[in-house]
Amino acid sequence: MTSLPPRAGLGVRAAHYTALLDAPERSPTPPAWCEVHSENFFAEGGPALRVLDRLTERWPLSLHGVGLALGSVAPLDAVHLARLQALERRYRPALVSEHLCWGRLGDWHSNDLLPLPYTEEAVALLAARVDQVQDTLGRQILLENVSCYVRFAADQLTEWEFAAAVCERSGCGLLLDVNNIYVNACNHGYDATDFLQGIPVHLPQEIHLGGHEATPWGLVDTHGAPVAEPVWSLYAQALARFGAVPTLIERDNDLPPLPVLLAEVARADDLLVEAVAAATTTTAAGNPGMRRAAG
Repeated sequence: MTSLPPRAGLGVRAAHYTALLDAPERSPTPPAWCEVHSENFFAEGGPALRVLDRLTERWPLSLHGVGLALGSVAPLDAVHLARLQALERRYRPALVSEHLCWGRLGDWHSNDLLPLPYTEEAVALLAARVDQVQDTLGRQILLENVSCYVRFAADQLTEWEFAAAVCERSGCGLLLDVNNIYVNACNHGYDATDFLQGIPVHLPQEIHLGGHEATPWGLVDTHGAPVAEPVWSLYAQALARFGAVPTLIERDNDLPPLPVLLAEVARADDLLVEAVAAATTTTAAGNPGMRRAAG
Protein backbone atom coordinates (compact mmCIF):
# COMPACT_ATOMS: atom_id res chain seq x y z
CA MET A 1 0.00 0.00 0.00
CA THR A 2 1.39 3.39 -1.04
CA SER A 3 0.57 6.81 0.36
CA LEU A 4 -0.43 9.92 -1.53
CA PRO A 5 2.18 12.65 -1.83
CA PRO A 6 1.15 16.15 -0.66
CA ARG A 7 0.63 17.12 -4.28
CA ALA A 8 -2.23 17.52 -6.75
CA GLY A 9 -3.98 14.59 -8.41
CA LEU A 10 -6.62 14.08 -11.08
CA GLY A 11 -9.99 12.37 -11.02
CA VAL A 12 -9.63 10.12 -14.07
CA ARG A 13 -12.65 9.61 -16.32
CA ALA A 14 -13.06 7.28 -19.30
CA ALA A 15 -12.87 10.12 -21.84
CA HIS A 16 -9.27 10.78 -20.80
CA TYR A 17 -7.94 7.24 -20.40
CA THR A 18 -6.09 7.20 -23.71
CA ALA A 19 -4.70 10.73 -23.53
CA LEU A 20 -3.48 10.27 -19.96
CA LEU A 21 -1.96 6.81 -20.37
CA ASP A 22 -0.30 7.65 -23.68
CA ALA A 23 1.25 10.88 -22.33
CA PRO A 24 5.00 10.77 -21.67
CA GLU A 25 5.84 9.96 -18.06
CA ARG A 26 7.77 13.23 -17.86
CA SER A 27 4.93 15.32 -19.26
CA PRO A 28 5.22 18.96 -18.14
CA THR A 29 2.08 18.84 -15.99
CA PRO A 30 1.36 15.23 -14.96
CA PRO A 31 -0.82 14.50 -11.95
CA ALA A 32 1.05 13.25 -8.89
CA TRP A 33 -1.69 10.67 -8.27
CA CYS A 34 -5.02 9.52 -9.64
CA GLU A 35 -8.48 8.82 -8.27
CA VAL A 36 -11.28 6.77 -9.81
CA HIS A 37 -14.86 6.00 -8.87
CA SER A 38 -14.82 2.58 -7.25
CA GLU A 39 -18.06 1.37 -8.80
CA ASN A 40 -16.70 1.76 -12.34
CA PHE A 41 -14.25 -1.07 -11.63
CA PHE A 42 -16.41 -3.66 -9.88
CA ALA A 43 -16.20 -6.12 -12.79
CA GLU A 44 -14.01 -9.17 -12.20
CA GLY A 45 -12.08 -8.55 -15.41
CA GLY A 46 -12.25 -6.77 -18.74
CA PRO A 47 -10.98 -3.49 -20.21
CA ALA A 48 -11.79 -1.30 -17.21
CA LEU A 49 -9.49 -3.27 -14.92
CA ARG A 50 -6.79 -3.32 -17.59
CA VAL A 51 -6.92 0.47 -17.59
CA LEU A 52 -6.68 0.54 -13.82
CA ASP A 53 -3.73 -1.85 -13.95
CA ARG A 54 -1.92 0.63 -16.21
CA LEU A 55 -2.85 3.62 -14.08
CA THR A 56 -1.50 2.00 -10.93
CA GLU A 57 1.76 1.16 -12.66
CA ARG A 58 2.46 4.90 -12.93
CA TRP A 59 0.56 6.65 -10.15
CA PRO A 60 -0.58 6.14 -6.55
CA LEU A 61 -4.32 5.43 -6.47
CA SER A 62 -7.29 6.63 -4.46
CA LEU A 63 -10.69 4.90 -4.66
CA HIS A 64 -13.71 7.17 -4.33
CA GLY A 65 -17.10 5.51 -3.88
CA VAL A 66 -20.49 7.02 -4.63
CA GLY A 67 -22.87 4.13 -3.97
CA LEU A 68 -22.62 2.75 -0.43
CA ALA A 69 -25.19 5.27 0.85
CA LEU A 70 -23.85 4.95 4.38
CA GLY A 71 -26.49 7.12 6.01
CA SER A 72 -29.44 5.06 4.78
CA VAL A 73 -31.66 3.25 7.25
CA ALA A 74 -31.50 0.18 4.99
CA PRO A 75 -28.63 -2.20 5.80
CA LEU A 76 -25.49 -1.84 3.76
CA ASP A 77 -25.60 -3.58 0.38
CA ALA A 78 -23.55 -6.72 1.09
CA VAL A 79 -22.79 -7.33 -2.60
CA HIS A 80 -21.59 -3.76 -3.09
CA LEU A 81 -19.38 -3.97 -0.02
CA ALA A 82 -17.92 -7.31 -1.12
CA ARG A 83 -17.05 -5.87 -4.53
CA LEU A 84 -15.39 -2.88 -2.90
CA GLN A 85 -13.42 -5.23 -0.66
CA ALA A 86 -12.23 -7.23 -3.68
CA LEU A 87 -11.18 -4.06 -5.50
CA GLU A 88 -9.34 -2.77 -2.45
CA ARG A 89 -7.50 -6.05 -1.98
CA ARG A 90 -6.46 -6.15 -5.64
CA TYR A 91 -5.00 -2.61 -5.77
CA ARG A 92 -4.31 -1.65 -2.14
CA PRO A 93 -5.00 2.03 -2.83
CA ALA A 94 -3.54 4.82 -0.76
CA LEU A 95 -7.03 6.01 0.24
CA VAL A 96 -10.61 4.74 0.11
CA SER A 97 -13.45 7.24 0.48
CA GLU A 98 -17.23 7.58 0.53
CA HIS A 99 -19.78 10.30 1.34
CA LEU A 100 -21.68 11.75 4.29
CA CYS A 101 -25.07 11.02 2.76
CA TRP A 102 -27.87 8.54 2.31
CA GLY A 103 -29.35 7.13 -0.91
CA ARG A 104 -31.18 3.82 -0.37
CA LEU A 105 -34.73 3.04 0.72
CA GLY A 106 -35.65 -0.63 0.48
CA ASP A 107 -34.84 -1.72 -3.07
CA TRP A 108 -34.79 1.88 -4.33
CA HIS A 109 -31.39 3.46 -4.90
CA SER A 110 -30.89 7.14 -5.64
CA ASN A 111 -28.36 8.38 -8.16
CA ASP A 112 -27.87 11.45 -5.96
CA LEU A 113 -25.98 11.94 -2.70
CA LEU A 114 -28.92 12.84 -0.48
CA PRO A 115 -28.46 15.06 2.58
CA LEU A 116 -28.87 13.93 6.17
CA PRO A 117 -30.23 15.79 9.19
CA TYR A 118 -27.39 16.93 11.41
CA THR A 119 -28.52 15.03 14.50
CA GLU A 120 -26.93 12.81 17.12
CA GLU A 121 -29.03 9.92 15.81
CA ALA A 122 -27.57 10.36 12.31
CA VAL A 123 -24.05 10.58 13.76
CA ALA A 124 -24.57 7.26 15.56
CA LEU A 125 -25.99 5.58 12.45
CA LEU A 126 -23.14 6.75 10.23
CA ALA A 127 -20.46 5.87 12.78
CA ALA A 128 -21.82 2.32 13.04
CA ARG A 129 -21.89 1.94 9.25
CA VAL A 130 -18.37 3.31 8.91
CA ASP A 131 -17.22 0.83 11.55
CA GLN A 132 -18.75 -1.97 9.48
CA VAL A 133 -16.97 -0.85 6.31
CA GLN A 134 -13.64 -0.32 8.05
CA ASP A 135 -13.87 -3.73 9.72
CA THR A 136 -14.62 -5.35 6.36
CA LEU A 137 -11.79 -3.60 4.55
CA GLY A 138 -9.38 -3.79 7.46
CA ARG A 139 -8.44 -0.15 7.07
CA GLN A 140 -9.54 3.42 7.66
CA ILE A 141 -11.76 5.16 5.11
CA LEU A 142 -12.51 8.83 4.49
CA LEU A 143 -15.90 10.52 4.31
CA GLU A 144 -16.63 13.51 2.08
CA ASN A 145 -18.88 16.43 2.98
CA VAL A 146 -21.57 16.80 0.30
CA SER A 147 -23.44 19.69 -1.27
CA CYS A 148 -26.90 20.09 0.31
CA TYR A 149 -29.88 22.01 -1.03
CA VAL A 150 -32.18 21.63 1.99
CA ARG A 151 -31.89 22.01 5.73
CA PHE A 152 -33.84 20.04 8.32
CA ALA A 153 -35.84 21.45 11.20
CA ALA A 154 -34.44 18.59 13.31
CA ASP A 155 -30.82 19.75 12.94
CA GLN A 156 -28.94 19.77 16.25
CA LEU A 157 -25.44 20.43 14.92
CA THR A 158 -23.77 22.62 12.34
CA GLU A 159 -22.57 20.90 9.19
CA TRP A 160 -18.96 20.98 10.35
CA GLU A 161 -19.82 19.74 13.85
CA PHE A 162 -21.70 16.87 12.23
CA ALA A 163 -18.82 15.90 9.93
CA ALA A 164 -16.27 16.11 12.74
CA ALA A 165 -18.46 14.08 15.11
CA VAL A 166 -18.87 11.21 12.63
CA CYS A 167 -15.13 11.11 11.95
CA GLU A 168 -14.11 11.29 15.60
CA ARG A 169 -16.61 8.65 16.72
CA SER A 170 -15.79 6.15 13.96
CA GLY A 171 -12.07 6.85 13.62
CA CYS A 172 -12.40 7.62 9.91
CA GLY A 173 -10.77 10.56 8.17
CA LEU A 174 -12.31 13.48 6.29
CA LEU A 175 -12.26 14.13 2.57
CA LEU A 176 -12.74 17.88 2.52
CA ASP A 177 -14.59 19.09 -0.58
CA VAL A 178 -13.88 22.82 -0.67
CA ASN A 179 -16.33 23.52 -3.48
CA ASN A 180 -19.14 21.85 -1.52
CA ILE A 181 -18.31 24.04 1.48
CA TYR A 182 -18.53 27.14 -0.69
CA VAL A 183 -21.79 26.06 -2.36
CA ASN A 184 -23.47 25.28 0.96
CA ALA A 185 -22.21 28.46 2.60
CA CYS A 186 -23.65 30.59 -0.22
CA ASN A 187 -26.94 28.72 -0.40
CA HIS A 188 -27.57 28.52 3.34
CA GLY A 189 -26.05 31.78 4.50
CA TYR A 190 -23.09 30.84 6.65
CA ASP A 191 -19.44 31.83 6.53
CA ALA A 192 -17.36 29.18 4.76
CA THR A 193 -14.42 30.09 6.99
CA ASP A 194 -16.44 28.92 10.00
CA PHE A 195 -16.57 25.45 8.44
CA LEU A 196 -12.79 25.33 8.07
CA GLN A 197 -12.23 26.60 11.59
CA GLY A 198 -14.68 24.06 13.00
CA ILE A 199 -12.83 21.04 11.61
CA PRO A 200 -10.03 19.61 13.78
CA VAL A 201 -6.74 19.99 11.93
CA HIS A 202 -5.92 16.26 12.03
CA LEU A 203 -9.05 15.09 10.21
CA PRO A 204 -8.63 16.10 6.53
CA GLN A 205 -6.52 13.60 4.58
CA GLU A 206 -7.65 14.57 1.09
CA ILE A 207 -9.17 17.66 -0.53
CA HIS A 208 -11.42 17.86 -3.59
CA LEU A 209 -11.72 20.87 -5.87
CA GLY A 210 -14.54 20.99 -8.41
CA GLY A 211 -16.80 23.42 -10.20
CA HIS A 212 -20.30 24.74 -9.67
CA GLU A 213 -22.86 26.76 -11.59
CA ALA A 214 -25.09 29.66 -10.55
CA THR A 215 -28.85 29.29 -11.06
CA PRO A 216 -31.79 31.52 -10.09
CA TRP A 217 -32.29 29.26 -7.06
CA GLY A 218 -28.69 29.18 -5.85
CA LEU A 219 -25.39 27.49 -6.60
CA VAL A 220 -25.41 23.92 -7.89
CA ASP A 221 -22.45 21.57 -7.51
CA THR A 222 -22.36 20.27 -11.09
CA HIS A 223 -18.78 18.97 -11.38
CA GLY A 224 -19.10 20.44 -14.87
CA ALA A 225 -17.21 23.73 -14.68
CA PRO A 226 -13.73 25.01 -13.83
CA VAL A 227 -12.88 25.63 -10.19
CA ALA A 228 -14.23 29.10 -9.39
CA GLU A 229 -11.96 31.86 -8.11
CA PRO A 230 -13.71 32.11 -4.70
CA VAL A 231 -13.16 28.36 -4.28
CA TRP A 232 -9.46 28.77 -5.05
CA SER A 233 -9.32 31.46 -2.35
CA LEU A 234 -11.10 29.20 0.14
CA TYR A 235 -8.71 26.39 -0.80
CA ALA A 236 -5.74 28.62 0.08
CA GLN A 237 -7.34 29.19 3.49
CA ALA A 238 -7.78 25.42 3.91
CA LEU A 239 -4.10 24.82 3.17
CA ALA A 240 -3.13 27.52 5.66
CA ARG A 241 -5.14 25.69 8.35
CA PHE A 242 -4.59 22.02 7.50
CA GLY A 243 -1.25 22.05 5.72
CA ALA A 244 -0.40 20.46 2.37
CA VAL A 245 -3.21 17.91 2.07
CA PRO A 246 -3.25 15.83 -1.17
CA THR A 247 -5.68 17.60 -3.48
CA LEU A 248 -7.79 16.32 -6.36
CA ILE A 249 -9.15 18.18 -9.37
CA GLU A 250 -12.55 16.57 -9.92
CA ARG A 251 -14.64 16.97 -13.08
CA ASP A 252 -17.44 14.65 -14.20
CA ASN A 253 -19.54 16.61 -16.72
CA ASP A 254 -18.78 18.73 -19.78
CA LEU A 255 -15.28 17.31 -19.75
CA PRO A 256 -12.71 19.57 -21.44
CA PRO A 257 -9.55 18.31 -23.15
CA LEU A 258 -7.08 16.77 -20.71
CA PRO A 259 -4.61 19.70 -20.83
CA VAL A 260 -7.31 22.02 -19.45
CA LEU A 261 -7.70 19.84 -16.37
CA LEU A 262 -3.95 19.41 -16.01
CA ALA A 263 -3.63 23.20 -15.89
CA GLU A 264 -5.90 23.17 -12.83
CA VAL A 265 -3.82 20.34 -11.38
CA ALA A 266 -0.73 22.50 -11.86
CA ARG A 267 -2.39 25.48 -10.15
CA ALA A 268 -3.34 23.37 -7.14
CA ASP A 269 0.16 21.91 -7.11
CA ASP A 270 1.71 25.39 -6.97
CA LEU A 271 -0.39 26.22 -3.90
CA LEU A 272 0.59 22.92 -2.28
CA VAL A 273 4.28 23.61 -2.86
CA GLU A 274 3.81 27.02 -1.24
CA ALA A 275 2.07 25.35 1.72
CA VAL A 276 4.97 22.93 2.16
CA ALA A 277 7.47 25.82 2.00
CA ALA A 278 5.46 27.82 4.54
CA ALA A 279 5.33 24.84 6.92
CA THR A 280 9.08 24.29 6.55
CA THR A 281 9.78 27.95 7.29
CA THR A 282 7.53 27.87 10.35
CA THR A 283 9.24 24.73 11.63
CA ALA A 284 12.67 26.22 11.08
CA ALA A 285 11.68 29.41 12.89
CA GLY A 286 10.85 27.36 15.96
CA ASN A 287 14.05 25.32 15.76
CA PRO A 288 17.31 27.34 15.92
CA GLY A 289 19.33 24.26 15.07
CA MET A 290 17.37 23.81 11.89
CA ARG A 291 17.91 27.46 10.96
CA ARG A 292 21.65 27.06 11.40
CA ALA A 293 21.65 23.89 9.31
CA ALA A 294 19.65 25.58 6.60
CA GLY A 295 22.01 28.55 6.62
